[in-house]
Amino acid sequence: MTVVPVRASRSYEVLIGEGLLDELGTRVRAVSRARTAVVIAGENVFPLYGERAEASLEAAGFRVLHHVVPTGEQAKSLAVYGELLHDLSENRLTRSDVLIALGGGVTGDLTGFAAATYQRGIGFVQVPTTLLAAVDSSVGGKTAVNLDTGKNQVGCFYQPLLVLCDPETLKTLPEEEYRCGSAEVIKYGVLGNAAFFEQLRQKPISEQVEQVIRTCVEMKRDVVAEDEFDRGRRQLLNLGHSFGHAVEACSGFTVLHGQAVAIGMAMITRAAAAKGICSAETCDALLDILRAYGLPTQTDYPLEALLRAVYTDKKLDGETMHLIVPEAIGRCRIMPVPIGEIGEWMKLGGAR
Repeated sequence: MTVVPVRASRSYEVLIGEGLLDELGTRVRAVSRARTAVVIAGENVFPLYGERAEASLEAAGFRVLHHVVPTGEQAKSLAVYGELLHDLSENRLTRSDVLIALGGGVTGDLTGFAAATYQRGIGFVQVPTTLLAAVDSSVGGKTAVNLDTGKNQVGCFYQPLLVLCDPETLKTLPEEEYRCGSAEVIKYGVLGNAAFFEQLRQKPISEQVEQVIRTCVEMKRDVVAEDEFDRGRRQLLNLGHSFGHAVEACSGFTVLHGQAVAIGMAMITRAAAAKGICSAETCDALLDILRAYGLPTQTDYPLEALLRAVYTDKKLDGETMHLIVPEAIGRCRIMPVPIGEIGEWMKLGGAR
């Protein structure tokens, strides 16, 4: 088992190891004195792992309940969030109890936001069952739900009590979801680890999954420790997300998050190469690895629609957007760009 400590406003550990799901109860008991634990999982995940999670929690002495939410981004709505809060209240959950987010990034975001706001704060534990959640969204304390006008428009920073990652749960992932997680893994190589990027080129993620999770979590841990509330260096983690979120929005969230991030990374790197910020070789290396992992690098949504989506993005700062721009594999910069120039960047990135 690998243990990665995270130092933040509430410090905690990320545990990584096969078989940890069956230790969930004892691991949660070590960080919580709760009487009741509520397992929150998506419709696809609960039938796979809900029974094991509940059995482990019950064996550790918890009163165990569960709440099943829809699959996909539709679960990150105010309506689903309200239903979850109502269920917690009806079952008389108190601030000393604990929520268990069992699933991917959507479940983690929803559960975290409910935990942050129910009775002004209740403990929660992240149990990621997707590669994307394991390497990225389960760590760092970002929680949110969506509005009709944009993604993650309502949320807060709220750190978990524990992150428990069992790589065995990734074996049931559909291939498309595994590829989505691969996009976030590749992001970390581009951001700050050229050797890791090369490692991903030489050996598939599926053949080194525990080491990959550890590397990404340690990189994110270091960024969060320096900038927990996303005012400086943590913005680098948005590589591919500004344009990617626009693609997601235009698709009505039929384009999955990891696919959109891949498209966003491809677009910003093409634009960076066209502007002479990075080399053509850097751009080619990124496009090649994205394609090797079966990820998209282009969108057919028109520029006008993408721009409308960008204008509602929460990363806007007044009339400026902070773009994360690659300079080389393993090095990126934060570039404040006037909103009026975003269209040019998108065009250079391949939007039409």
